[in-house]
Formats: sequence, structure tokens, C-alpha cells
Amino acid sequence: MNLSTDRILTTHVGSLPRPQEVVDMLFAEDRGDAFERAAHQAVMQRAVADTVQKQAAAGVDVPSDGEMSKISYATYIRHRLSGFEIGETPRARPKDLDDYPDLRRRLAQSGASPRYHSPICRSEIKYVNRAPLTRDIANFKAALAAQGVDEGFMNAATPGVIAVFQPNQHYATQEEYMEALANAMRVEYETIVAAGLLLQVDAPDLAMARHLRFRDADDAEFLRHANLQVEALNHALQNVPADRVRMHICWGNYEGPHTHDIGLDKILPVILKAKPQAILFEAANPRHAHEWTVWATAQQHGNLPADKVLIPGVLDTTTNYIEHPELVAQRILQFADIVGRERVLAGSDCGFGTFAGFGAVDPSICWDKLAAMAEGARMASNRLFV
Repeated sequence: MNLSTDRILTTHVGSLPRPQEVVDMLFAEDRGDAFERAAHQAVMQRAVADTVQKQAAAGVDVPSDGEMSKISYATYIRHRLSGFEIGETPRARPKDLDDYPDLRRRLAQSGASPRYHSPICRSEIKYVNRAPLTRDIANFKAALAAQGVDEGFMNAATPGVIAVFQPNQHYATQEEYMEALANAMRVEYETIVAAGLLLQVDAPDLAMARHLRFRDADDAEFLRHANLQVEALNHALQNVPADRVRMHICWGNYEGPHTHDIGLDKILPVILKAKPQAILFEAANPRHAHEWTVWATAQQHGNLPADKVLIPGVLDTTTNYIEHPELVAQRILQFADIVGRERVLAGSDCGFGTFAGFGAVDPSICWDKLAAMAEGARMASNRLFV
């Protein structure tokens, strides 16, 4: 992957606001409604071309396709893998929101909680439908070429995040379920990299799952499962070079108190076992901005591998405040002081469109936030590369 050799490069976590025509098509597809494939493809082509153009105009060096074709970062897999059926399962609720029931009700009444079908694993898992991935890659590569961008990344769910949010009712053990998911998702990972794109694996399960699925467990039980999830991911990435892969972790892209988030210091040893070279993580929001010290401590103690690249979030994706470029520059410099300027890129805390049609940040402000990040990266570069 391109690194910061003469200036700080900019990127983000992946998902971006979808146009309404895309949202309508995604929900129709999720409901199983009939639709015309040619019309669907034309809408997606336009949306990907437009989002790549907007990223380039905002100064994003390493863009994504905005996850235009995906209703969400984890449930999209049911259209590509066998073994999943739609069913009714209780939705996990963040533990912190239970402490503030009035806020929880207000968020639900405001429509901040997306509604979509919940897949459940009820038979053997295999990668059976490559057509959506093939279309995504073709649309994205055409958009990159049109903007003269030489590097882009494509998101894919990790075995762990699929397992956390899609219940298993088929395999005898969670370990067997994870192994089946790893073997299936290996197809997607290898196909993305073979196409010349960077692969970004999204792993909120390594942080957010602590106060969701494992909300009633202790840290030891959560960390045991997190280790299994990293082992499954590494197995799936066996044939993919580490320097072609980025991994995103987060504690949940929602505006809440986050008082039950597990500390980065507790999960960092597990995260560092994962194969991907670059790590994207929350570093801008008020609950995790202080944790740059955890990275500094790991570096001081020799626990941070020399080949790891850090992509801290310098933009908060749950607020319509537009970060001042000077603040962005300060955040970048903080991490450059820890690992060196060549091992830092500027990123966002999470995606701006985690679920299609939903997002705390107004779409027009999203692009201005990305532009502020680019300006802040230029300011930081002027101080680092002299």
C-alpha cells in the first residue's frame, strides 16, 4: 500500500452517504422485491463514479467505493454466501444505552435505529455468488481510472463480525462456524486483492461486541472469543500479503455515552496479532481521543510491530461539527511522534454511511469534513516533511 513518504496521505473507513435511488434499490433487494438488473447496475455505476469523484475533489488520496452496493457492512454477505436465512432474532442493544433509557427512546423515535433483515446461519456456508463482487470491482476500478487515482480500497466483513451479528443455528460449535466463515470469505478477500485493490477488513467485533453480544460476560470471556476471531481472520488471509490489507476496529458508530466501551489497552494485544499491516481506529471522538497514549506505551515497550501502519481517526463520524484543520494536523502529529511520519495516514473514526440511508452526519457536511482532513494533512506535512 502507498505510505506517507513525502506527505501525509488521507483516507477514511469506507462507507459514505448513498443517494436515495441507491437506498431504495438496496432495501428493495433486501426485501426480495423484483427489480431490473440493468437498471440496478446503472444506478450503482453512477453512484460509485460520483462518490469517487467527490472523494477526489475533497482531497482523499486513498478512496473507497463508498460501499454503495451494501445495505450494511455485515449483513450484505447473505447475498453472496449460502447458509443464511432471514429470521427473527432479538437485536443486541448497546449496554450504555440501557443506562440512559430516555436517550434510547429518543434515538429510536427519531429513526436513528436502522431496520433491515437479520440473517441467521441455518445450513452449510459457502461462497456461492461472485456476481455482486465482480460488479463492485468493475464499477470501482472504472471510477478510479476516470479520476486518475492509482490506489483504492474495498471493504469486506471479517469472519468475526459476521459471526457476532449473524447467529449460528447450524454448526455444532462457534469455532466450526468461524472456520466455515473464514473459508468462505477467503474467496472475497483474495478476489479483491487479485484485482489490484487494497482490502479493508472491518472488525468492530474486536471492540464493539464487548458491550453488545458479550455485554453480560467478563473481559476474559470476550478476549477469548476475540482471539478466536483474529485466528479465523488470519486463516482467511493466508494467501494475501499483509501489506495489501487494512483492518478497521471501532466501538460502534453511534452518538451515545459509550460508558461500557472496553479500553484499547485491553484489546490492543489481540488486535496486534491480526495479519493486516494497517490498523484504522477511533481517535477523534470524546470517548477514545485520549487513547493515543496506549499506542505510545506499546511503542515504548517494544510491543508495536515495526511494520504496522496506523490510520487514526482524525474526524468524528457522529457529529456535524467540521473539525478545524489545525486540530486535524495536531492529531496527525501526535501519532507521527509515536511511530514516525512514514507509518501514519489520516483517516476517520468510522464510516459516514454505516447503514444505507442512515447516518448522523449530513451528506454535504461529510464532504466538507473530508476536505478539512485534507487541509489538516497538508498542514501536518508542512511540519513533518521539511
